[in-house]
Amino acid sequence: MNEPVDVLIIGSGASGAAVAWSLAETKMRILCLEQGDWVKPTDYPSNGRDWEARLFADFAINPNRRARPTDYPINDSNSPIKVVNFNGVGGGTVMYTAHFPRLHPSDFRTRTLDGVGEDWPVDYATLEPFFAENDRMMGVSGLAGDPAYPLHHPPMPPLPLGKSGARFGAAMNRLGWHWWPSDSTIATTDYEGRGRCINLGHCTPGCAQGAKASTDITYWPHAIRAGVELRTRCRVREITTNEHGMASGAIYYDAEGREQFQAAEMVIVACNGVGTPRLLLNSASARSPDGLANSSGLVGKNLMFHPYAHVYGYVDQPLDGNHGPPLCLWSQEFYETDTARDFARGYTFQFGRGYGSIMEAINSTAAGRLPWGADHHDVYRRLLNHRIGLSAICEDLPEEHNRVTLDPDLKDSHGIPAPKIDYTLSANSLKMMDHGIANAKRILETAGATDIGVESPILNGGWHLLGTARMGNDPQRSVVNGWGRSHDVKNLFIVDGSIWVTSGGVNPTSTIQALAMYVADQIKQRLSAATLFD
Repeated sequence: MNEPVDVLIIGSGASGAAVAWSLAETKMRILCLEQGDWVKPTDYPSNGRDWEARLFADFAINPNRRARPTDYPINDSNSPIKVVNFNGVGGGTVMYTAHFPRLHPSDFRTRTLDGVGEDWPVDYATLEPFFAENDRMMGVSGLAGDPAYPLHHPPMPPLPLGKSGARFGAAMNRLGWHWWPSDSTIATTDYEGRGRCINLGHCTPGCAQGAKASTDITYWPHAIRAGVELRTRCRVREITTNEHGMASGAIYYDAEGREQFQAAEMVIVACNGVGTPRLLLNSASARSPDGLANSSGLVGKNLMFHPYAHVYGYVDQPLDGNHGPPLCLWSQEFYETDTARDFARGYTFQFGRGYGSIMEAINSTAAGRLPWGADHHDVYRRLLNHRIGLSAICEDLPEEHNRVTLDPDLKDSHGIPAPKIDYTLSANSLKMMDHGIANAKRILETAGATDIGVESPILNGGWHLLGTARMGNDPQRSVVNGWGRSHDVKNLFIVDGSIWVTSGGVNPTSTIQALAMYVADQIKQRLSAATLFD
């Protein structure tokens, strides 16, 4: 028999870990259920020579390819962008590149400023103290003074630009375009028990050294020491409600596949922009036939991915290859709306290094650049460590037809319906990507690159899962209110990327965590005032 808890958190990734740590000071009994497991540093691919090959197997970023027992299948056949996630303690932070920009102030007011999307019920200034606290907890490296942002001070110096970054920076200077060393949650100095980065380049399949911040090594040790319980290999099937329409707990399957019920006074969902609507829709009942917390009909709708246009080329001198963190600088030159362009909003350029030996061989063979036969080795030598590339990460505007539903046939290993993705690229996104590709080619040519290639959109580019349970003040136009509480179920909260109103044009993890800490702070304030469920 599971003892009732005060707070039940579902999901242990970026937002679940942050909200657990923040609420721990209340001394409430807090339990987090995670469907995955802890990942041991010794199990990361970077411990072996075959680390690149394992990106296509047990550490693939695509869960349909990875297909671990802790994963669930996703029907994304009706989407040009495939979902990327990771199920385990730390969630997507185990696999991410640790690129850590914040949303811009303008991102919270797109309707007012540009007549598109919707305004958020919170703004940058409200979240700023939570950004700063999260920077400290995650350990951000960066350089203060970026004119594209309000002034903030990362706790560690920026990542070294390396040969690739220096070449890109010089090209941007010649063009007169903005660039800046990027904020990153990769330690450049010894930090809070984590060793500094030694530039091995094994970031995305997991950092065995711990230089890259993932919440299993940042937030969770603190939360557990403060009394939070983290229970792994627990796949939640549905959130239950009582006769008053309040959340009463969750039904889940434990590590042995046994059905369990966990009672709770409060439920917080942190399952990402695909997992959260899946869970809410699967929690339908006689009281909520269209899914829990779905009186607006918006659960699962307005899915935003961030389409990526990737452009790369080859230079005449060897550069970094894949040595060092993959992303070292950014440009916000084309971020804000420009009425001279034929699309609204904008994009960020992310500048990367090259590929490792296996990735270069696979990609260049697939692109027809690396031939078989007598010239194979000569061509390969001219390619390896000569590649540089950049991506335009494009703002994805909310559209209700982009959505997550429950697949009528596909199920996970416990018989729970799998999510089904229906997503199309908007005319605005297509124009934005074309603009980004043209400017990326100009940057590469200025940097001396030739043999330029394009991948647009990146197929396995669905890293950022946003917008499917949006926040807002109008219950008919949103799923949760301005501080993350369900309009329909007064003791149900959502803290992950699904509550986003618009997507911005930057990686979302920093803002996801700042929002989660903001929601936790609002919960604590209302607990003190005894108004939490009013």
